[in-house]
Amino acid sequence: MSTTASPAAASTLLASLDHLNAQQLRRLLVEHLTQQKVGLYWESNAIERDAALHADVVLPRLRPDYSHAQPDTTQHANLVIEGDNFDSLRLLRATHAGKIRVIYIDPPYNTGNKDWVYNDHYVGANDRYRHSQWLEFLYQRLSLARELLTSDGVILVSINDENRARLELLMDEVFPGRRLGTITWRTRQGSNADQQCFLSVDHEHVLVYGNPGFKFNGFEKSYAAFANPDNDPRGDWMSSDLTLGFSYRERPNLYYPLVDPKTGTSYPPNPDRVWVYATESRLKEGQTVQAKTMEEFTRLGQIIFPAEQRVEIWPTLESLLIAIDAGDVPKVGKNPVLRRDLPNLESWIGRPVGFGRPRFKRYKADLRNQTQPLSSWIVPNAETEDYEAENSLVSATNQEGARQVAQIFGDRAFNYAKPLSLIQGLLQQATRPGDTVLDFFAGSGTTGHAVLALNAQDGGSRRFILCSSTEATAKEPDKNLCRDVCAERIRRVITTQGYSASFAYLQLDKIAPADVPLEFTPEQAHLLLALRETGTVPPSSPDAAIHTIGIQGDWLTVLCHNTSAATLDALAQLPA
Repeated sequence: MSTTASPAAASTLLASLDHLNAQQLRRLLVEHLTQQKVGLYWESNAIERDAALHADVVLPRLRPDYSHAQPDTTQHANLVIEGDNFDSLRLLRATHAGKIRVIYIDPPYNTGNKDWVYNDHYVGANDRYRHSQWLEFLYQRLSLARELLTSDGVILVSINDENRARLELLMDEVFPGRRLGTITWRTRQGSNADQQCFLSVDHEHVLVYGNPGFKFNGFEKSYAAFANPDNDPRGDWMSSDLTLGFSYRERPNLYYPLVDPKTGTSYPPNPDRVWVYATESRLKEGQTVQAKTMEEFTRLGQIIFPAEQRVEIWPTLESLLIAIDAGDVPKVGKNPVLRRDLPNLESWIGRPVGFGRPRFKRYKADLRNQTQPLSSWIVPNAETEDYEAENSLVSATNQEGARQVAQIFGDRAFNYAKPLSLIQGLLQQATRPGDTVLDFFAGSGTTGHAVLALNAQDGGSRRFILCSSTEATAKEPDKNLCRDVCAERIRRVITTQGYSASFAYLQLDKIAPADVPLEFTPEQAHLLLALRETGTVPPSSPDAAIHTIGIQGDWLTVLCHNTSAATLDALAQLPA
């Protein structure tokens, strides 16, 4: 597996200082004193690094007996990979670099409850370097995962509240400038357990880091508010607010009277929410604005002035102040827009002042986006009546995940499964119908299940790649979580739900570089090339003289592992 640092390792590191000369010690001290301290720092040099991270070559091996095929299956587009996920990522770097559009992972949360293994040792709460080992463990894997994403790809990472800050800093380092935000998910109903009745940690987070071209699909906008009662040639429109969320002190240039040119009626600005557009009278010579001015919108007929309203003229400042004190002035809600503390009250003397509020004519054709953005709050499905959930994901709590696994297997075969509704909702927002989705902490296979369910829902052809370890130990040498839970769940879901899908089950062989020419088989070369060129696993044909890699249009790619006369004859007999 991957890394635990024992106290012996730290002692060995300190003991090694005895063998350094003065110049080496001085260099080490300078490096320590000048090392950048702003941002995330973990004791990567003090822990026992995984010495086998890049010490060998990783090659795939197809297990047809663990795979699942439909009657007419000739190639598998979905993959389940058994092995350490770092090795799986090394394999995928050779076959899927720049081809994965969506990665979702639910990594170990570093709770101290021996929930993860590093260098074949469980990491407990009393391990001095627990957090450093966790960060190093994830850093190595996230660095590889970054190379797999498409130019508009995204990675979504679940994490608990305790480790969110550390993981965000790590993600900022691995994916600089790519942080899009955080989605919060209610994992359970409120509980006071272990919180001294102060705080109930009943939520988790999904960190979202995306490449420049990525955006969520969003939710379909409702156009019920748009109509065209005046037969406007520009089409349907709706009346919208004409103010901006700044006070007159913050945006003094946007605090001015708005005049209806047809009636001469003046409208006082709201001192707490100034006009959204600038006026030509406040522009300096040669100054331009990004949007049109208020006068330009007025000439275009996009400012809607009240048709029927009260209009008042105060002949003197005293009469205006009496009206202000009596609250008999234009208001927004209950708040007066003319007050004693406002500047230039004299400018309202002797002019008709309208008590209504101008509005803006917003055309449907001018909308920048045809969808509503995704909310950062996932609404619990039991509380949809209490929340506005139109632009939010809706998910069950983590009890649903455990219940779904129990329904599939008849018992609780996996303890920490995420609910299907959560992952399906995230993928519905993050993926397009033909995307490849990777989960390299696949656990019980919820991500693969969600891909199948989403494809059945919208007719998509998304592919999944699930990477999971066996979690075998000295006490349980025959345990195989990947085969018996992850792959088996997908197999049962396909069978019981009638999904038209298959998957190839791959195991990993690790070979020393010097042994590759001797141990690298034609079957592995065939599989590796097919994954790289087509993203699919071809039928197993270990005795074939010619291995077909891919067929598309008018070209055919084949692999010949020798150049015998029989091979040349077979090539000559290929269809034109």
